[in-house]
Amino acid sequence: MSARSDELVDLLSRRRSLAPAFLAGPGPDADELATLLRLASRVPDHGKLAPWRFIVFQGAGAERAGRLALETRLAEQPDLDAPSQAAELTRFSRSPLVVAVVSRAAPHVKIPLWEQRLSAGAACMALTVAAAALGFASTWLTEWCAYSEAFRAAIGLNPEERIAGFLHIGRPATKPEERPRPDLKDIVVTFPG
Repeated sequence: MSARSDELVDLLSRRRSLAPAFLAGPGPDADELATLLRLASRVPDHGKLAPWRFIVFQGAGAERAGRLALETRLAEQPDLDAPSQAAELTRFSRSPLVVAVVSRAAPHVKIPLWEQRLSAGAACMALTVAAAALGFASTWLTEWCAYSEAFRAAIGLNPEERIAGFLHIGRPATKPEERPRPDLKDIVVTFPG
């Protein structure tokens, strides 16, 4: 049986998402990044399939991904205005680090696709918690490029793979604001015995 961890309870109660515009550098160093990814890979995974993988965007790779996002967007919307073009170029460099969690769920004789996809979502959440534990802030986004077949192919995804999330990670440049949370009475029922 695990011991109670008030420190972890406190971390989970304080964790907030912070928009990429408020994530400053420096981002995680190589050892911190390895820790983040190792912790993100320790999620429930029925059948030990590892139905997810990670793509790390930083530095020149983040800039290249921004160029690919712009090229993809222009192919779909040639009249894209200049501010939107500039936003696409910085899509993957507006925070020090972006990690794509890729769901690679595939038909399996025993493990439903739904469970595999949930495992990828759990990897996203584990990554946000791990980032907070290391003193970083993060946000979990998808945005249009997660749903674009052309963009997914441009960054090396197979046709059956999907983006579970783009996790933007950096140091908090501002204190995240609290937001309203659902009241437990509105979201919890006890099944009658």
